[in-house]
Amino acid sequence: MATQINDSFLFKPIEIGTKVSQNRIMINAMECCDSDLEGNPTEKTYRRYRRYFEGGAGIVLLEAITVTYDNRGRQFQLSIMPRNEKALAKFVSEIKSVNPKTIFLFQLTHSGELSHPAFSKRVCVKPLPGFGGELLTEEDVEKIIDQFVTGAKIAHSVGADGVDVKLCHGYLGSQLLRPYNDRKWKFGGSWENRTRFAYEIYERIQKEINDPNFLVGSKISVWEGFPGGCGSAGPDTPILDLTEPLDLVKGLEQRGANFIIVSAGCPSITLALSQPDKKIPDDVYLHFTFQKAVKKVAEPKTVIIGSAYSVLRDGNNNLQAVNREEASLKYWANKNIKDGVTDMIAIGRQSLADCYMPNKLKEGKDNEVNWCTACDQCIELLIRQKNVGCCTYDKEYGDALRKIRKEEGLLKAKRT
Repeated sequence: MATQINDSFLFKPIEIGTKVSQNRIMINAMECCDSDLEGNPTEKTYRRYRRYFEGGAGIVLLEAITVTYDNRGRQFQLSIMPRNEKALAKFVSEIKSVNPKTIFLFQLTHSGELSHPAFSKRVCVKPLPGFGGELLTEEDVEKIIDQFVTGAKIAHSVGADGVDVKLCHGYLGSQLLRPYNDRKWKFGGSWENRTRFAYEIYERIQKEINDPNFLVGSKISVWEGFPGGCGSAGPDTPILDLTEPLDLVKGLEQRGANFIIVSAGCPSITLALSQPDKKIPDDVYLHFTFQKAVKKVAEPKTVIIGSAYSVLRDGNNNLQAVNREEASLKYWANKNIKDGVTDMIAIGRQSLADCYMPNKLKEGKDNEVNWCTACDQCIELLIRQKNVGCCTYDKEYGDALRKIRKEEGLLKAKRT
Protein backbone atom coordinates (compact mmCIF):
# COMPACT_ATOMS: atom_id res chain seq x y z
CA MET A 1 0.00 0.00 0.00
CA ALA A 2 1.39 3.41 -1.03
CA THR A 3 2.42 5.89 1.66
CA GLN A 4 0.57 9.19 1.43
CA ILE A 5 2.83 12.25 1.46
CA ASN A 6 1.43 15.76 1.76
CA ASP A 7 2.28 17.65 -1.45
CA SER A 8 2.44 20.98 0.32
CA PHE A 9 6.05 20.67 1.54
CA LEU A 10 7.40 21.49 -1.91
CA PHE A 11 5.50 24.77 -2.00
CA LYS A 12 6.22 26.15 1.45
CA PRO A 13 8.31 29.36 1.37
CA ILE A 14 11.75 29.19 2.98
CA GLU A 15 14.11 31.86 4.27
CA ILE A 16 17.57 31.89 2.71
CA GLY A 17 19.73 34.54 4.30
CA THR A 18 17.69 37.74 4.32
CA LYS A 19 15.60 36.60 1.35
CA VAL A 20 12.65 34.28 0.91
CA SER A 21 12.29 31.59 -1.72
CA GLN A 22 8.60 31.25 -2.57
CA ASN A 23 8.89 27.46 -2.85
CA ARG A 24 11.42 24.66 -2.51
CA ILE A 25 12.37 24.30 -6.20
CA MET A 26 15.57 25.64 -7.73
CA ILE A 27 16.47 25.62 -11.41
CA ASN A 28 19.94 24.09 -11.48
CA ALA A 29 22.88 25.56 -13.39
CA MET A 30 22.58 24.10 -16.91
CA GLU A 31 25.22 25.23 -19.41
CA CYS A 32 23.65 25.79 -22.80
CA CYS A 33 26.51 27.15 -24.95
CA ASP A 34 24.63 30.11 -26.40
CA SER A 35 26.61 33.22 -25.46
CA ASP A 36 28.07 35.57 -28.03
CA LEU A 37 31.79 35.65 -28.84
CA GLU A 38 32.56 37.71 -25.72
CA GLY A 39 30.52 35.63 -23.30
CA ASN A 40 27.48 37.91 -23.21
CA PRO A 41 23.87 36.62 -23.21
CA THR A 42 22.23 36.26 -26.63
CA GLU A 43 18.52 36.16 -27.47
CA LYS A 44 18.55 32.39 -26.91
CA THR A 45 19.90 32.99 -23.40
CA TYR A 46 17.22 35.60 -22.74
CA ARG A 47 14.52 33.25 -24.02
CA ARG A 48 15.56 30.44 -21.69
CA TYR A 49 15.72 32.56 -18.58
CA ARG A 50 12.48 34.38 -19.30
CA ARG A 51 10.83 30.96 -19.34
CA TYR A 52 12.54 29.91 -16.11
CA PHE A 53 11.25 33.02 -14.37
CA GLU A 54 7.77 32.53 -15.82
CA GLY A 55 7.86 28.90 -14.67
CA GLY A 56 7.58 29.70 -11.00
CA ALA A 57 10.73 28.25 -9.42
CA GLY A 58 11.75 29.83 -6.12
CA ILE A 59 15.41 30.14 -7.17
CA VAL A 60 17.07 30.22 -10.58
CA LEU A 61 20.80 29.50 -10.72
CA LEU A 62 22.53 31.02 -13.73
CA GLU A 63 24.56 28.39 -15.54
CA ALA A 64 28.31 28.11 -14.84
CA ILE A 65 29.50 31.59 -15.76
CA THR A 66 33.27 31.66 -16.20
CA VAL A 67 35.47 34.18 -14.40
CA THR A 68 38.01 33.99 -17.25
CA TYR A 69 37.90 33.37 -20.99
CA ASP A 70 41.47 32.04 -21.01
CA ASN A 71 40.50 28.72 -19.39
CA ARG A 72 36.96 27.62 -20.16
CA GLY A 73 35.14 24.45 -21.04
CA ARG A 74 32.65 25.84 -23.57
CA GLN A 75 33.37 27.92 -26.63
CA PHE A 76 30.19 29.95 -26.19
CA GLN A 77 30.16 30.12 -22.40
CA LEU A 78 28.72 33.02 -20.44
CA SER A 79 31.49 35.00 -18.76
CA ILE A 80 31.65 37.48 -15.91
CA MET A 81 34.48 39.93 -16.41
CA PRO A 82 34.48 43.75 -16.47
CA ARG A 83 33.79 43.69 -20.22
CA ASN A 84 30.52 41.81 -19.55
CA GLU A 85 29.17 44.04 -16.78
CA LYS A 86 26.95 46.27 -18.91
CA ALA A 87 25.41 43.34 -20.80
CA LEU A 88 24.82 41.41 -17.57
CA ALA A 89 23.16 44.40 -15.92
CA LYS A 90 20.71 44.64 -18.82
CA PHE A 91 20.13 40.89 -18.69
CA VAL A 92 19.40 40.76 -14.95
CA SER A 93 17.13 43.79 -15.09
CA GLU A 94 14.99 42.34 -17.86
CA ILE A 95 14.86 38.80 -16.54
CA LYS A 96 14.00 39.81 -12.96
CA SER A 97 11.20 42.02 -14.26
CA VAL A 98 9.46 38.84 -15.45
CA ASN A 99 9.05 37.63 -11.86
CA PRO A 100 10.63 39.83 -9.16
CA LYS A 101 9.94 37.23 -6.46
CA THR A 102 12.31 34.65 -7.95
CA ILE A 103 15.80 34.66 -6.43
CA PHE A 104 18.52 34.90 -9.09
CA LEU A 105 21.96 33.44 -8.29
CA PHE A 106 25.08 33.24 -10.47
CA GLN A 107 27.29 30.12 -10.46
CA LEU A 108 30.91 31.29 -10.76
CA THR A 109 33.33 28.78 -12.28
CA HIS A 110 36.80 28.12 -13.64
CA SER A 111 37.27 24.98 -15.77
CA GLY A 112 40.88 24.13 -14.87
CA GLU A 113 41.76 20.74 -16.37
CA LEU A 114 38.35 20.61 -18.09
CA SER A 115 39.24 23.69 -20.17
CA HIS A 116 38.96 22.91 -23.87
CA PRO A 117 42.36 23.08 -25.64
CA ALA A 118 40.76 23.91 -28.99
CA PHE A 119 39.93 27.46 -27.90
CA SER A 120 41.48 27.95 -24.44
CA LYS A 121 44.40 26.75 -22.31
CA ARG A 122 44.02 23.60 -20.23
CA VAL A 123 45.56 24.02 -16.78
CA CYS A 124 45.71 21.67 -13.82
CA VAL A 125 46.45 21.28 -10.14
CA LYS A 126 48.11 17.90 -10.63
CA PRO A 127 47.90 15.99 -13.94
CA LEU A 128 44.98 13.57 -13.86
CA PRO A 129 45.17 10.62 -16.30
CA GLY A 130 43.28 11.58 -19.45
CA PHE A 131 43.23 15.28 -18.58
CA GLY A 132 46.25 17.18 -17.27
CA GLY A 133 47.39 20.48 -18.75
CA GLU A 134 49.85 23.19 -17.79
CA LEU A 135 50.61 23.03 -14.06
CA LEU A 136 49.18 25.96 -12.10
CA THR A 137 51.55 27.93 -9.88
CA GLU A 138 50.65 29.48 -6.54
CA GLU A 139 50.63 32.87 -8.25
CA ASP A 140 48.23 31.54 -10.90
CA VAL A 141 45.78 30.38 -8.23
CA GLU A 142 46.01 33.68 -6.36
CA LYS A 143 45.12 35.44 -9.62
CA ILE A 144 42.15 33.10 -10.09
CA ILE A 145 40.97 33.92 -6.56
CA ASP A 146 41.07 37.59 -7.61
CA GLN A 147 38.98 36.70 -10.67
CA PHE A 148 36.34 34.93 -8.56
CA VAL A 149 36.11 37.90 -6.22
CA THR A 150 35.84 40.27 -9.20
CA GLY A 151 33.10 38.03 -10.61
CA ALA A 152 31.21 38.17 -7.32
CA LYS A 153 31.51 41.96 -7.25
CA ILE A 154 30.15 42.20 -10.79
CA ALA A 155 27.28 39.85 -9.91
CA HIS A 156 26.46 42.11 -6.96
CA SER A 157 26.69 45.32 -9.00
CA VAL A 158 24.44 44.03 -11.83
CA GLY A 159 21.66 43.01 -9.45
CA ALA A 160 22.12 39.27 -8.89
CA ASP A 161 20.88 38.09 -5.49
CA GLY A 162 24.04 36.11 -4.79
CA VAL A 163 26.64 33.69 -6.07
CA ASP A 164 27.40 29.98 -6.02
CA VAL A 165 31.18 29.54 -5.81
CA LYS A 166 31.37 26.29 -7.78
CA LEU A 167 33.21 23.50 -5.93
CA CYS A 168 31.86 20.49 -7.81
CA HIS A 169 31.76 18.30 -10.92
CA GLY A 170 35.47 18.22 -11.68
CA TYR A 171 36.00 21.93 -12.25
CA LEU A 172 38.86 23.84 -10.62
CA GLY A 173 37.18 24.29 -7.23
CA SER A 174 36.86 20.51 -6.81
CA GLN A 175 40.26 19.80 -8.39
CA LEU A 176 41.90 21.73 -5.56
CA LEU A 177 39.82 20.02 -2.85
CA ARG A 178 40.57 16.45 -3.94
CA PRO A 179 42.82 14.18 -1.87
CA TYR A 180 44.47 13.55 -5.27
CA ASN A 181 45.90 17.07 -4.93
CA ASP A 182 48.74 15.83 -2.70
CA ARG A 183 51.23 18.13 -4.37
CA LYS A 184 53.47 20.01 -1.92
CA TRP A 185 52.40 23.63 -2.43
CA LYS A 186 50.31 26.35 -0.81
CA PHE A 187 47.08 24.91 -2.24
CA GLY A 188 47.72 21.18 -1.88
CA GLY A 189 48.63 18.33 0.42
CA SER A 190 47.00 19.04 3.77
CA TRP A 191 43.25 19.66 4.12
CA GLU A 192 44.07 23.17 5.35
CA ASN A 193 45.92 23.88 2.11
CA ARG A 194 43.33 22.22 -0.16
CA THR A 195 40.52 24.34 1.31
CA ARG A 196 42.51 27.57 1.13
CA PHE A 197 41.19 28.50 -2.34
CA ALA A 198 37.51 28.20 -1.37
CA TYR A 199 37.90 29.80 2.02
CA GLU A 200 39.89 32.80 0.76
CA ILE A 201 37.24 33.51 -1.87
CA TYR A 202 34.50 33.43 0.78
CA GLU A 203 36.46 35.60 3.20
CA ARG A 204 37.18 38.20 0.56
CA ILE A 205 33.58 38.27 -0.68
CA GLN A 206 32.40 38.91 2.88
CA LYS A 207 35.01 41.62 3.39
CA GLU A 208 34.94 43.37 0.00
CA ILE A 209 31.23 43.18 -0.83
CA ASN A 210 30.03 43.23 2.78
CA ASP A 211 26.33 43.11 1.95
CA PRO A 212 24.20 40.89 4.22
CA ASN A 213 21.52 40.77 1.49
CA PHE A 214 23.94 39.20 -1.00
CA LEU A 215 23.73 35.41 -0.77
CA VAL A 216 26.80 33.18 -0.96
CA GLY A 217 26.95 29.41 -1.19
CA SER A 218 28.47 26.53 -3.13
CA LYS A 219 27.54 23.45 -5.07
CA ILE A 220 29.74 20.59 -3.90
CA SER A 221 30.46 17.05 -5.08
CA VAL A 222 30.27 15.04 -1.86
CA TRP A 223 31.85 12.00 -3.57
CA GLU A 224 33.29 11.96 -7.08
CA GLY A 225 33.53 8.19 -7.32
CA PHE A 226 37.09 7.64 -8.54
CA PRO A 227 40.49 7.25 -6.84
CA GLY A 228 41.55 10.48 -5.16
CA GLY A 229 38.35 12.29 -6.00
CA CYS A 230 36.43 14.47 -3.57
CA GLY A 231 35.02 12.41 -0.73
CA SER A 232 37.63 9.67 -1.14
CA ALA A 233 39.62 8.27 1.77
CA GLY A 234 42.95 9.18 0.17
CA PRO A 235 44.80 10.23 -3.01
CA ASP A 236 44.86 6.71 -4.48
CA THR A 237 41.56 5.16 -3.36
CA PRO A 238 37.93 5.56 -4.42
CA ILE A 239 36.69 4.39 -0.99
CA LEU A 240 34.08 6.81 0.26
CA ASP A 241 34.93 8.92 3.32
CA LEU A 242 32.66 11.89 4.09
CA THR A 243 34.99 13.46 6.66
CA GLU A 244 36.37 16.13 4.34
CA PRO A 245 33.20 17.14 2.45
CA LEU A 246 31.26 17.48 5.71
CA ASP A 247 34.06 19.52 7.24
CA LEU A 248 34.01 21.67 4.08
CA VAL A 249 30.32 22.42 4.67
CA LYS A 250 31.08 23.60 8.20
CA GLY A 251 34.05 25.67 7.01
CA LEU A 252 31.96 27.39 4.34
CA GLU A 253 29.23 28.11 6.89
CA GLN A 254 31.78 29.71 9.22
CA ARG A 255 32.69 32.03 6.34
CA GLY A 256 29.14 33.06 5.56
CA ALA A 257 27.56 30.36 3.38
CA ASN A 258 23.78 30.75 3.21
CA PHE A 259 23.20 27.61 1.14
CA ILE A 260 24.86 24.38 0.03
CA ILE A 261 23.82 22.56 -3.16
CA VAL A 262 24.55 18.87 -2.68
CA SER A 263 25.73 16.90 -5.70
CA ALA A 264 28.10 14.06 -6.51
CA GLY A 265 30.25 12.76 -9.31
CA CYS A 266 32.29 14.38 -12.03
CA PRO A 267 30.39 14.39 -15.36
CA SER A 268 33.60 13.97 -17.39
CA ILE A 269 34.49 10.82 -15.42
CA THR A 270 31.49 9.50 -13.47
CA LEU A 271 28.54 10.93 -15.40
CA ALA A 272 25.94 8.44 -14.17
CA LEU A 273 26.83 9.27 -10.56
CA SER A 274 26.47 12.98 -11.24
CA GLN A 275 23.12 12.57 -12.98
CA PRO A 276 21.62 9.11 -12.49
CA ASP A 277 21.14 7.10 -15.68
CA LYS A 278 17.61 6.19 -16.74
CA LYS A 279 18.53 2.50 -17.19
CA ILE A 280 19.95 2.19 -13.66
CA PRO A 281 18.63 5.20 -11.72
CA ASP A 282 19.46 3.80 -8.28
CA ASP A 283 22.30 6.27 -7.69
CA VAL A 284 19.53 8.72 -6.84
CA TYR A 285 19.44 7.02 -3.43
CA LEU A 286 23.14 7.84 -2.94
CA HIS A 287 22.25 11.48 -3.54
CA PHE A 288 19.56 11.30 -0.87
CA THR A 289 22.12 9.81 1.51
CA PHE A 290 24.59 12.63 0.81
CA GLN A 291 21.86 15.24 1.25
CA LYS A 292 20.93 13.80 4.65
CA ALA A 293 24.57 13.67 5.74
CA VAL A 294 25.09 17.34 4.84
CA LYS A 295 21.80 18.37 6.41
CA LYS A 296 22.79 16.62 9.64
CA VAL A 297 26.00 18.64 10.12
CA ALA A 298 24.76 21.97 8.73
CA GLU A 299 23.46 24.83 10.83
CA PRO A 300 19.64 25.11 10.83
CA LYS A 301 19.85 28.47 9.05
CA THR A 302 21.84 27.02 6.13
CA VAL A 303 19.56 25.98 3.27
CA ILE A 304 20.47 22.56 1.88
CA ILE A 305 19.48 22.00 -1.74
CA GLY A 306 19.48 18.46 -3.12
CA SER A 307 19.97 17.51 -6.76
CA ALA A 308 19.57 14.45 -9.06
CA TYR A 309 15.75 14.42 -8.93
CA SER A 310 15.09 14.67 -12.69
CA VAL A 311 15.46 10.93 -13.30
CA LEU A 312 12.46 10.24 -11.03
CA ARG A 313 9.96 11.86 -13.42
CA ASP A 314 6.31 10.98 -12.68
CA GLY A 315 7.32 7.61 -11.25
CA ASN A 316 7.71 6.11 -14.71
CA ASN A 317 11.30 5.07 -14.19
CA ASN A 318 13.34 1.93 -13.64
CA LEU A 319 13.50 2.00 -9.85
CA GLN A 320 12.74 -1.46 -8.50
CA ALA A 321 10.96 -2.68 -5.35
CA VAL A 322 8.84 0.46 -5.03
CA ASN A 323 5.30 1.36 -6.07
CA ARG A 324 5.19 3.76 -8.99
CA GLU A 325 3.36 6.35 -6.88
CA GLU A 326 6.29 6.16 -4.43
CA ALA A 327 8.93 6.62 -7.11
CA SER A 328 8.18 10.07 -8.54
CA LEU A 329 10.02 13.37 -8.30
CA LYS A 330 7.07 14.95 -6.52
CA TYR A 331 6.81 12.11 -4.01
CA TRP A 332 10.50 12.08 -3.09
CA ALA A 333 10.83 15.87 -3.06
CA ASN A 334 7.97 16.19 -0.58
CA LYS A 335 9.10 13.20 1.48
CA ASN A 336 12.72 14.32 1.69
CA ILE A 337 11.76 17.85 2.70
CA LYS A 338 9.29 16.49 5.27
CA ASP A 339 11.87 14.05 6.68
CA GLY A 340 14.64 16.63 6.95
CA VAL A 341 16.79 15.07 4.23
CA THR A 342 16.97 18.35 2.32
CA ASP A 343 15.36 21.79 2.43
CA MET A 344 14.91 22.25 -1.32
CA ILE A 345 15.44 20.36 -4.57
CA ALA A 346 17.28 21.45 -7.70
CA ILE A 347 16.15 20.32 -11.14
CA GLY A 348 18.57 20.24 -14.06
CA ARG A 349 17.60 18.12 -17.07
CA GLN A 350 13.94 18.43 -16.05
CA SER A 351 14.20 22.22 -16.31
CA LEU A 352 15.22 21.90 -19.96
CA ALA A 353 12.32 19.52 -20.62
CA ASP A 354 9.76 21.79 -18.94
CA CYS A 355 10.72 25.06 -17.28
CA TYR A 356 7.06 25.48 -16.26
CA MET A 357 7.06 22.36 -14.08
CA PRO A 358 6.96 24.29 -10.75
CA ASN A 359 3.75 26.11 -11.64
CA LYS A 360 2.19 23.00 -13.17
CA LEU A 361 2.83 20.95 -10.02
CA LYS A 362 1.59 23.74 -7.77
CA GLU A 363 -1.64 23.91 -9.77
CA GLY A 364 -2.10 20.13 -9.66
CA LYS A 365 -1.44 19.77 -13.39
CA ASP A 366 1.07 16.95 -13.02
CA ASN A 367 -0.27 15.24 -16.14
CA GLU A 368 0.62 18.32 -18.22
CA VAL A 369 4.31 18.27 -17.28
CA ASN A 370 6.77 17.37 -20.02
CA TRP A 371 8.70 14.86 -17.96
CA CYS A 372 12.40 14.52 -18.73
CA THR A 373 13.05 11.15 -20.38
CA ALA A 374 16.71 11.19 -19.23
CA CYS A 375 17.72 10.48 -22.83
CA ASP A 376 20.75 12.76 -22.23
CA GLN A 377 20.67 14.15 -25.76
CA CYS A 378 21.01 17.57 -24.15
CA ILE A 379 24.34 16.32 -22.77
CA GLU A 380 25.32 15.18 -26.26
CA LEU A 381 24.73 18.70 -27.55
CA LEU A 382 26.82 20.08 -24.68
CA ILE A 383 29.70 17.71 -25.43
CA ARG A 384 29.52 18.72 -29.08
CA GLN A 385 29.78 22.42 -28.04
CA LYS A 386 26.42 23.21 -29.64
CA ASN A 387 23.46 25.24 -28.37
CA VAL A 388 21.77 23.11 -25.73
CA GLY A 389 18.08 22.45 -25.22
CA CYS A 390 15.63 19.57 -24.86
CA CYS A 391 15.71 17.39 -27.98
CA THR A 392 12.57 15.52 -26.90
CA TYR A 393 10.17 18.43 -26.45
CA ASP A 394 11.79 21.30 -28.37
CA LYS A 395 11.83 20.70 -32.12
CA GLU A 396 14.56 23.28 -32.67
CA TYR A 397 17.11 21.28 -30.67
CA GLY A 398 15.92 17.86 -31.83
CA ASP A 399 16.26 18.92 -35.46
CA ALA A 400 19.68 20.44 -34.76
CA LEU A 401 21.00 17.20 -33.24
CA ARG A 402 19.64 15.07 -36.08
CA LYS A 403 21.31 17.40 -38.59
CA ILE A 404 24.63 17.20 -36.74
CA ARG A 405 24.50 13.41 -36.62
CA LYS A 406 23.56 13.18 -40.31
CA GLU A 407 26.39 15.47 -41.38
CA GLU A 408 28.81 13.53 -39.22
CA GLY A 409 27.61 10.26 -40.76
CA LEU A 410 28.03 11.62 -44.27
CA LEU A 411 31.54 12.82 -43.43
CA LYS A 412 32.51 9.40 -42.07
CA ALA A 413 31.07 7.69 -45.17
CA LYS A 414 33.04 10.05 -47.42
CA ARG A 415 36.26 9.25 -45.56
CA THR A 416 35.73 5.52 -45.96
